[in-house]
Order: sequence, then structure tokens, then C-alpha cells
Amino acid sequence: MGEKLGYSMGDAAANLVFQMMMIFLLKFYTDVFGLDGAVAGTILMIGSISAIVVDPTVGILSDRTKTRWGKFRPWVIWTAIPFCLFYILAFYNPGIHDKELVAVYATVSYVLMMTAYSFNNIPYTSLGGVMTSDIKERTNITTIRFIVVTIAQFVVQGLTLPLVDTFGNGNLQRGWVSTVILYAVIAFFMFLVTFKVTKERILPLRSQKVNIREDIKNTFSDVSWNSMALLTFSLFITLAMWGSAMNFYFQYNVDQKSLCDFLSHFIEIEQKDAYSVGFSVFNIMGAIVQFVGVICLSRYLAGKYGKKKTFMVCLSLTAFFTAMFYIPSPTDVSLMFVLNFLRSLAYAPTIPLLWAMIGDVADHVEFENHRRATGFCFSGIVLALKLGLGFGGAIAGIIISMFGYESGNVSIQNESAMEGIRFVSSIAPAFLFCVGVLALHFYPITKEYNEMMQAELTMRRRLAAHAEENDFTK
Repeated sequence: MGEKLGYSMGDAAANLVFQMMMIFLLKFYTDVFGLDGAVAGTILMIGSISAIVVDPTVGILSDRTKTRWGKFRPWVIWTAIPFCLFYILAFYNPGIHDKELVAVYATVSYVLMMTAYSFNNIPYTSLGGVMTSDIKERTNITTIRFIVVTIAQFVVQGLTLPLVDTFGNGNLQRGWVSTVILYAVIAFFMFLVTFKVTKERILPLRSQKVNIREDIKNTFSDVSWNSMALLTFSLFITLAMWGSAMNFYFQYNVDQKSLCDFLSHFIEIEQKDAYSVGFSVFNIMGAIVQFVGVICLSRYLAGKYGKKKTFMVCLSLTAFFTAMFYIPSPTDVSLMFVLNFLRSLAYAPTIPLLWAMIGDVADHVEFENHRRATGFCFSGIVLALKLGLGFGGAIAGIIISMFGYESGNVSIQNESAMEGIRFVSSIAPAFLFCVGVLALHFYPITKEYNEMMQAELTMRRRLAAHAEENDFTK
């Protein structure tokens, strides 16, 4: 349990960064840096496209790393300081007034942060694929991992705006950078814990020769890898789009008096604080529901119906409840919270399953080709994640800009901009969730197939290890 919790700390640390990028960065660029929505979205897209070169390189390097700590663990500690430093720089305003130079600074700092993210997170996720080959233990690891991640999500989504207000005391720029420094320090110590307590147990056979071309061909031709890459891409486009859009949705689409009246049933609040407190409470409620759903539903449903079936049904329900966000009028605050409850409950079981299924994909590539390339396999999925993250934020920024959104933290938006915010908060992400459901249709690893595959791989590894030991003795 200690090792599982320690491993989970690494993803909690990454989510102190990831959640900020997914929910707050686009709005930070438009309202603090004062950039046009389309420009801000383009910056997010550029940062993600840079990962096309970086991520496969990291996968290849980590697969070929040999240290006394293993292949993947060292990267978690080697990259901890630069990752946290570039995170701070991405939310730091150097006092530039020229908007073109601001856009350049934002692009460079974001690319540096995403590069550091790759060098840290790809080895980290690969580490989860080599800690154990046991199906139930692998699901347990990812379940505990995402319970801890949900706590990090709770912190970022629920406390960020209040912390910005507290640290800034009216100065948004100071509030944002102070909050990010706090998160970065916490993340650094979490990375230390992950490095200290984890172990790598599944290693490539000593007889496996280095062959980058073969690893690339085997991974890209594997149907399970392709379906998971498409699922991850569509999923994180959707999460980034919806997360970014809901920030705008709560500030401009929700009637602030109605929101204040709704919140007044539970807490004392003034109308001027309705947006920051209301959006935080909305996120906290969703995080709590997901937390309970991960604990109570994910392992049970996956054990009874298999990961694939559980994911398809839950993702379909998530798409439906996301689309329903188009319906509430600005004063229907209670309906918004009900929909958020239902959407979060539907999505919760899928959270730990994604990375457990990617671990199964690495095994499937080995099963089909008799070669293991865990780092490269995971790097491709993380690349799909980062492309989805960048494209989701970019699409959200471009759409609201096309509908006439005015940047600079103005108090009121026009009707057209409001319609764009509603569309990108509901119909657009729901459609992309459906693309993920379609991708899962082609995923071949059912519960029965996985049990057969793991038994076969275990036998192969034992025989190969025995043969290698005999060769070494001779």
C-alpha cells in the first residue's frame, strides 16, 4: 500500500500542473495577459504540437536508460526541479506591455513547461506499467492513483480562485504567481516521495536487442495502441475544452444573483464573490462525486463487466450529460449543479481505467511481437494526451473568439459570445466524447482476452528467464 500511495503522489504532483493548464491557463492568457482568445488558443496548440518531436524522443531515451534505480524512476527525480521552475514561469507576468512580445513570452514558457512535462510524465506513466503484471494489482494501483489525483483535482479546481484572491488582494498577477509557487513546491516534494518508494519489476529480457525501428513499427501497427491513442486524444480535447469553457461559463453565462442566492442556502456569500466561490464549489462538488465514484464503482464495474464495456457505457453517459449543459438558462443554477453531479458520477469509473488499459496495451504489443517497449508505447499515448490538451484549449479559445468574446476581464460579454461559450461547454465536447466511444469499439482487449494474454506472457517470461539463467551459468 505504501508503494501504491507513493507512486500516486507523482501523478498528484503532475495534476497540480495539469489541472491548471486544463482549466485556468486559457482564461489566464485572455484575462491576465490580455491576449485575444484565438491567439491564446494558438499558443496552446503550438505547445502541444512541439510534443510530436519531444514525446517519442523521451520514450526512446527512457526505454534505453540503465541505472541502479531502473529505467523510469530516475527521470522522475531528474526532471522535478526544471518541471516546477517552468511551471512558475508559465504563470509569471514579466511586465511586458507589447501584446506581440507577451504572446512570444507565453509561447516560449508554455513550450518549456510542456517539454519538462514530457520528460517527467512519460517515464512516470511508464513506471506504472512495469511495477506489476498482475491484472488486479494493476487496477488497484491505478484506482489508488486516481483517488489521490482526485484530491489534487479537488485542491486545484476548488482552491485556486480563492487562493488567487487571498494572495493577490486585488492584484491578479501577484495572486496567480503566488498560488503557482505554492503548488510547485508541493509538487516537488511529491516527486521525491515517488522516486523513493517505487520499484520496477518487469524488465525487458537481456536477450532483447536495441531496435528503435522495430519498436516504432510494432507500436504503431498495434490495433489496441491505435484505439487507445484515439480515445486519449479525443478524451483530453474534450476535458480541456470543457474545463476551459466552464470557467467562462460561470463568469458570463450564469446569472450572478441567482448563483449567489443558490449558494446562500449553504454558505454566507456576497454577490461580488459569486463567480469565484461558485465555480470553486461547482468543481469541488464534481471532484467529491468523482472521488466516491472511483472508490465505489470503478474496481467493481471493471471486475464484473471488464474495463472496455465499463468505459464505453460510462463515457456514453458522460457525453449525454455534457450535452445537457446547453439547456439551462442563466438562472437555472440548481439544474447546472444536478447535471454536474450526474456527469461526474458517470465519468468517475473511467478515470483509473484509462491508464490501466494503456498498461494492458504495452503488454499486448509484447504479446503480439515478442518485444517490450513500455516507454515508447506510453510516450505515444502521452503525446495524444498533450495534443488533445492543446487542441482542446485552442478550439475553445478560437470558438469563443469567433463568436466575439472580448478579452481583458471585462464585466459583460455580448449575446453572440455567450452563445459561443454555451456551445463550447456542451454540444462540442459531447460530440468528441462520442468519438472516444467509437475508438473503444475497436479496442480488442476484453476481460477474457486479457486474462489469456497475461497467463501467456507470464509463462513466456518464466521460460525466457530460465533459459537466460542457464546460458549465464554455462
